[in-house]
Amino acid sequence: MDFTAKDYKKGQPRWCPGCGDHFFLASLHKAMAEIGVAPWNIAVISGIGCSSRLPHYMNTYGMNTIHGRAAAIATGCKVANPELSVWQVSGDGDGLAIGGNHFIHANRRNINLNMILLNNRIYGLTKGQYSPTSPRGFVSKSSPYGTVEDPFRPAELCFGARGHFFARAVATDAAGTVEILKAAHAHKGASVCEILQNCVIFNNGTHDCVAKKEDRAKNAIYLEHGKPMLFGENNEFGLMQEGFGLKVVKLGENGITEKDILVHDAHCEDNTLQLKLALMEGPDFPIALGVIRDVEAPTYDDAVTAQIEEVSSKKKYHNFEELLLTNDTWVVE
Repeated sequence: MDFTAKDYKKGQPRWCPGCGDHFFLASLHKAMAEIGVAPWNIAVISGIGCSSRLPHYMNTYGMNTIHGRAAAIATGCKVANPELSVWQVSGDGDGLAIGGNHFIHANRRNINLNMILLNNRIYGLTKGQYSPTSPRGFVSKSSPYGTVEDPFRPAELCFGARGHFFARAVATDAAGTVEILKAAHAHKGASVCEILQNCVIFNNGTHDCVAKKEDRAKNAIYLEHGKPMLFGENNEFGLMQEGFGLKVVKLGENGITEKDILVHDAHCEDNTLQLKLALMEGPDFPIALGVIRDVEAPTYDDAVTAQIEEVSSKKKYHNFEELLLTNDTWVVE
């Protein structure tokens, strides 16, 4: 059965005009149509926040849960219903502040979830407080003189929790977003997709360096497994290894050719280089987009199901009635 993006749509989104959530929702509808899983075999779970309204606009099963607990609810949903395609949607506040513990443990356990982190570096629904991803010195309603703390970097948390899949896209880049969502679904295990998006009210322009196509050509690098790490408006720049780090080089200078450029390996179990790519920041380095890490590993939900089947096969009983008949019985007259 073929599906279209319209089959996954429901309701009228209630976000501010120009909010990055609109862009992402359209890409998610399109990605689900291309993936082809029936709407009734999908569950979308969220916490609390602007982005967490998303399940209301999906013609699938869904649940708008409590603050920070989306990963916990999604975990239970997947373990109890292993055939469901489960998508968890959180903002940077909901997912990495009160929900930070659940985020790292979902990655550590490698539960077969598609975890979407919509990162606008601000609390939007509660009216503009700084979030765990706001940069040091950020001025907000809750930090009028600038924050005095360093931010979380989502990739660093994912990798540190032994995450096996991490990808990044810009909300305004529909094609790039659809591709990483499809890759996340194809990955068996916990997948994290960081979506760089804008909050037009409280943090307008936070990702301006990559928001437009022409700016991404200059300030971002699209990583593809098995392909050289080239970027620039004409692919005139590339990445090479320098000691234990990376450096940007220009093709043609100092005899450098495409053969000297690093080739991206998203499937390498050693995440050292992948993490360096994920943590690159301007102005000296481009921002990495696309699938950065994609490594297969045993999943929590499969292991739980297999354990239940193994234990059950050794038991003399398989339901409550059989349990009662297994032991001594008495008749009370």
